[in-house]
Amino acid sequence: MAETAQDEVVDLLVDLIRINTSNPTHPERPAAEWVAEKLDDVGIESQIIEAAPGRASTIARVEGADPSRPPLLIHCHLDVVPADASEWSVDPFAGEVKDGYVWGRGAVDMKDMDAMTLALVREWARTGRKPPRDIVLAFLSDEEAGGRLGAHYLVDNHAELFADCTEAISEVGGFSITLDEQVRLYLIQTAEKGINWLRLKASGPPGHGSMVHRDNAVTRLAETVTRIGSHEWPIVVTDTVRQTVKGLATVTGRDLDPEDVDSWMPLLGGAARMIGATIRNTTNPTMLDAGYKANVIPSKAEATIDARFLPGQEEAMLETLDSLLGEGVQREFLVQDIAVETGFDGPLVDAMAAALRAEDPAAHPLPYLMSGGTDAKSFSTLGMRCFGFSPLKLRPDLDFMSLFHGIDERVPIDGLKFGVRVLDRVLADC
Repeated sequence: MAETAQDEVVDLLVDLIRINTSNPTHPERPAAEWVAEKLDDVGIESQIIEAAPGRASTIARVEGADPSRPPLLIHCHLDVVPADASEWSVDPFAGEVKDGYVWGRGAVDMKDMDAMTLALVREWARTGRKPPRDIVLAFLSDEEAGGRLGAHYLVDNHAELFADCTEAISEVGGFSITLDEQVRLYLIQTAEKGINWLRLKASGPPGHGSMVHRDNAVTRLAETVTRIGSHEWPIVVTDTVRQTVKGLATVTGRDLDPEDVDSWMPLLGGAARMIGATIRNTTNPTMLDAGYKANVIPSKAEATIDARFLPGQEEAMLETLDSLLGEGVQREFLVQDIAVETGFDGPLVDAMAAALRAEDPAAHPLPYLMSGGTDAKSFSTLGMRCFGFSPLKLRPDLDFMSLFHGIDERVPIDGLKFGVRVLDRVLADC
């Protein structure tokens, strides 16, 4: 019997997890070559493009029935964040299968979508099926560090590969949130916050640690970091969040006011952790660096701030940040990238929603704004409408949001197979 996409998706994911692509210590080239081999096995030509030695992405194009139609882009990243094996209950790079899950770094972020996409296009190629329109596949490097050696590089230097694409799907969306046995929300990402990763620098005269020293760079920086980290950012309800709440009100039969966050946020269960970060800007201190000896007051101190802004809020956030900087503390950008937002409408959205309902009669698709960032930021600059859609039907007791960059990252096998079936329906109807 010919192997189907559902048959091989687990094996593909296991193999890919076992290729360590921790960014930046383990370049993606081995994974990019593995993807190219899997495509070549079924007659799909691809090319590998490096932005820097070893920092490789694999690009391919699957011919559709009507080449006159604008193609759909499916983009997935190959890199993962590092994992400390001592914190895990399994080897994070063993691709272990147990308890109905595939375990390992990248299982949900986002080698699951790599595997689902590969499994599906391989099955279609083996059976001679064609999508209604061309599909451009992009398996990308460097997403976890902002995409400068991945999507950004390709858009800046090889835009012709994607120039005729009008829509794209990728992470993070199409996953389920169980409200009860009869109702599951499936959040489809239509927007994401922008990124300002900032370095703060403070300077002052050095000195001996045993003496009175009132102009201390470390103290000045610490005071600024405390002000920024504890700042209470005001609630701002975007159009996307309003649509989410409107849909939630319809599903639950409740009268929900988008401005009254406490009335609807608890209904989202584990997803409230992420959605809660999409009603305000956020500025989290993440790194500190100062000094070289216990008894020496250093002349400089630095901190890193992970700042995320809502669509339309970047200027206001930076103005507030500047007001929180202490005297003698300067900021500079490490990574600066746009917010993205599109509507929850059109034939592709209809196809995604219909596919979810066909595979799960309890499905209620809703749009949402994601707190993190994806390679959609790059591809949206080419005029594409970008959606987060890596469909998974999740078990109600799984704390899905905690698995992103967390320990014991894992994805349910039945959820993977569900995702393959949903993607199959979408690509057949898009």
